[in-house]
Amino acid sequence: MHVDSLEVGNFRNYEFAKIDFHPNTNILYGDNAQGKTNLLEAVFVCGTTKSHKGSKDKELVSIGKEEAHIRLHLTKKEMTHRIDMHLKKNKGKGIAIDGIPIKRSSELLGLLNVIFFSPEDLRIVKNGPAERRKFIDMELCQLDQVYLHDLKEYNKILMQRNKLLKQISFQPSLEDTLDIWDMQLASYGREVSQYRREFIGELNELIRPIHQKLSGGKEELVIQYEPNTEADQLEAAVKKSREADRKQKTTLVGPHRDDLSFYVNGIDIRRFGSQGQQRTAALSLKLAEIELVKKIKKEYPILLLDDVLSELDGKRQDHLLASIRHIQTIITCTGLDDFISHSFQIDKTFRVVSGTVTCERPNKTTSQT
Repeated sequence: MHVDSLEVGNFRNYEFAKIDFHPNTNILYGDNAQGKTNLLEAVFVCGTTKSHKGSKDKELVSIGKEEAHIRLHLTKKEMTHRIDMHLKKNKGKGIAIDGIPIKRSSELLGLLNVIFFSPEDLRIVKNGPAERRKFIDMELCQLDQVYLHDLKEYNKILMQRNKLLKQISFQPSLEDTLDIWDMQLASYGREVSQYRREFIGELNELIRPIHQKLSGGKEELVIQYEPNTEADQLEAAVKKSREADRKQKTTLVGPHRDDLSFYVNGIDIRRFGSQGQQRTAALSLKLAEIELVKKIKKEYPILLLDDVLSELDGKRQDHLLASIRHIQTIITCTGLDDFISHSFQIDKTFRVVSGTVTCERPNKTTSQT
């Protein structure tokens, strides 16, 4: 699978841009704040229907415009497809696949599998639990439509229950209606928790050899899923927490409070690890994520690498670049020096200046002579 071309109109700082990508390595380079990441964001939106930043559709539309357009051509299993997306400031997005409009955004998921890797991802180990849950959900929603449905339903019920908890303080008689919400919350919550546990189990099988190689055989990394409440105890836990929920006016137990721990040689590096250990674990996590998509979907995802090399030392740069040579990668950076020093083959190079993209000569090599 690879992205053939991307076209954007009135998207972020782009009035119009069209890029024809190479099936392997593509570099978008230029100074900061020129729009490089915005192009990666457009590809990501086509794969997931959402921005990696969590931005709303109206924030993706250029200032002073009412709607933006993204068109992406891709090749998947020797077949070409076209994704068209209209993002509007005051209405829901419109999406078409091969010229045929779809009714639900979820119908798009799975057509284009993408993994976004930014400097923020290197801090996933030490950041808050919300970032780690976001990592799980972002990948699982691409890989499994049932998980996407269950998670959406769980979040809807959670929102309604929290709204009800606030209303009960003014209308105590409404408490009787909590039972039905508790049952539904527990039902979908069990499914979400079970999917997450299985996902982490599969990830652990792949991450161990990756991390051992990255650490020179010195470290063994294990990810531990930390559910807020065990799946088979969720309904009882929700009922037990009701009084506390009423006082706090929010739901205190459930998968929306799950977390992950990272253990290196038995030590919790979230609490006791060095920054180097935490970053190495984060890099291993991303590389394992790539391999998991390959295992489940039988093809590699598109890797969107947003200015990550500048955050890694030479050893980790070497390992990352060696690991991505066989998949389509779109990389943003401020210059080409890192690739020159690693004799890394660049198949196509684009210079980005103030929302304008210029293709420099293809097959530009950084090999030193």
